[in-house]
Amino acid sequence: MGRIIAVANQKGGVGKTTTSINLSAALAAEGKKVLVVDTDPQGNTTSGFGLDKNDLKNTIYTLMIGECSADEAINKSFLEDLPGIDIIPANINLSAAEIELIDTEGKEYILKHEIDKVKDRYDYIVIDCPPSLSMLTVNAMTTADSVLVPIQCEYYALEGLSQLVHTVNLVKDRLNPTLKMEGVVFTMYDARTNLSLQVVENVKDHLEEKVFMTIIPRNIRLAEAPSYGLPINLYEPKSSGAYAYKSLAEEVIANS
Repeated sequence: MGRIIAVANQKGGVGKTTTSINLSAALAAEGKKVLVVDTDPQGNTTSGFGLDKNDLKNTIYTLMIGECSADEAINKSFLEDLPGIDIIPANINLSAAEIELIDTEGKEYILKHEIDKVKDRYDYIVIDCPPSLSMLTVNAMTTADSVLVPIQCEYYALEGLSQLVHTVNLVKDRLNPTLKMEGVVFTMYDARTNLSLQVVENVKDHLEEKVFMTIIPRNIRLAEAPSYGLPINLYEPKSSGAYAYKSLAEEVIANS
């Protein structure tokens, strides 16, 4: 049965989509069968994997409004060099879902009901959440077993994290009693600055949640990879970013 991880942070620009793409690809490279679910209307995870998000018949949107099945929404083995990874893509149409589903009974469970139909086929399901605490994020957390939180190594790293943890706890209390924190992963770490080191130490001192040992470095190759539609382990497998996400995947597997 697939373990479902929601990658969430309501702050934008913290490496959430980068982590969703590259953790999924690293898990697939370890021989795991992985489904990526893009629930961000920006569709950056979809395009980061090389799919044309504006040329898709079925997406997470058509799935959630009942116009297609989970099987029809899944793009299977779309990466020739990494066949163990499938994706349910997203595009801007998804932004209408919250309005269209506002009066739907049990709207918080729509994604869960659909993912439950296919999760037994996968070792891991990674859900990329939008950078907001919206109905789409709540759907992801209601579906997930755990929440992984990327945090940028910056002065305001802790700002907003308490709100996210509060949301996770609310979802746990009211909608998904088995939900837990997978942990916090630091991203965009710059070893040349004292600030990055101070942020890491500060968060570790103040955070009750699990913190991953792996720290994702600020890396040019990681930044370039999405424009080529490839995860880092295919775009530049010998880069520090590729090694970091391999290490994170190994930690996630060890936590299973």
